[in-house]
Amino acid sequence: MADVSARPWTRPHDWAEVVLGAVLALSPIWMDTDNAAMWTMIVLGALIALDGLVSLAMPGLIYGEGLQVVLGALAFISPWVMTYTELDGAAWTSWIVGALTVLAGAAALPVANSVHRTVRGH
Repeated sequence: MADVSARPWTRPHDWAEVVLGAVLALSPIWMDTDNAAMWTMIVLGALIALDGLVSLAMPGLIYGEGLQVVLGALAFISPWVMTYTELDGAAWTSWIVGALTVLAGAAALPVANSVHRTVRGH
């Protein structure tokens, strides 16, 4: 019986990353931000969602999950680096989405590694 996680568009971790990225990218629509916060959230959110889509389309691509962890960490630290900690909604959204993205990427790494080994025949 074939491993379901090896089929494109089926992994819940990657779908979570797409949703998390979309939430981060779109959240400036409904919350107060400044210019730095808005563009940081849009760019990081779009990259998280895009990487999630790539991981969904190519389940054996292990680099995508590692990139998710990095992008999640960047989203998490962005309120401090881009100095928008005083914007409570934007800061908390970045912290929560960043942490959840790191968790989703880390949880998906073993699955992606397994699929990668299966596809490669190792």
